[in-house]
Amino acid sequence: MHNPFNRATEDVGNIVEFGHVNLRVANQQQAIIFYAMGLGLTRDPYQRVGIENAWMNIGSSQFHLPTGRAEVLRGVVGLVMPDLDALLARLGQIAPLLNGTQFSFERHGEVVLATCPWGNRIHVHAPDPAQFGPLLLGMPYVEVDCALGTAAGIARFYAEILGAPGSVREDGRGAFARIPMGLWGYLVFRETARPLPAYDGHHVQISVADFSGPHQRLLARGLVTEESSQSQYRFQDITDLDTGRVLATLEHEVRGMRHASFARPLVNRNLANHGDAYVPGWEDTAWLRPPSP
Repeated sequence: MHNPFNRATEDVGNIVEFGHVNLRVANQQQAIIFYAMGLGLTRDPYQRVGIENAWMNIGSSQFHLPTGRAEVLRGVVGLVMPDLDALLARLGQIAPLLNGTQFSFERHGEVVLATCPWGNRIHVHAPDPAQFGPLLLGMPYVEVDCALGTAAGIARFYAEILGAPGSVREDGRGAFARIPMGLWGYLVFRETARPLPAYDGHHVQISVADFSGPHQRLLARGLVTEESSQSQYRFQDITDLDTGRVLATLEHEVRGMRHASFARPLVNRNLANHGDAYVPGWEDTAWLRPPSP
């Protein structure tokens, strides 16, 4: 029987959900100004609503922003938003409120490059089915800088330890490992010749279908750093599987599919529904494209 389909494009791998990026912030008010007022993200109304932490929803993912010494991701967080013109207007409006910080923004075609008050780089893309599938609003990738010559070993680590079959690719900026996360997301490790700053503790959270298998393999190599709960553990070093050499460091909060927060529906507000234009019943925004007619 003739098969016209490439079945491999439907493979997800063991990482079935990308949950959040956790970055400590030095000032909660400035964080709210940047992430809620500027980027236009929605503060989770059900959890972490105090002054010590804020959870910011974007599609099915989140930023977690606990108060403390500011952390800076060694790389870039990629977002998708439906209206870059409105985003630019919001960022312009908050600029006076963030004087004296590292806040900045500029547009390059269909992407807005924004920097948070503490130096985290956020690249906001217009929706693009070729790159991001049906996402209208979301966090499709996190890109982490890594040393030259490490991408292949990092991809192998995720494939053999976590069951997430990534690939090693090259573009005009050099080599990178691309690890699938959930239905439309990727964790990218991009090689760079630039010196890497010391790791400061920021982390990402993933959910996996095979929860115990990766745990056993990590434990056998002495890589589990926290036994958090029945449905969560952590590790941070990504190593060469032959030599044990640390190739990259990024703490992973690993959850199973029985974790209470797995696939929890997140509120995303419709930014156009406010003021004199407000229409009851249209408070939520769609974060996926509607079905094709």
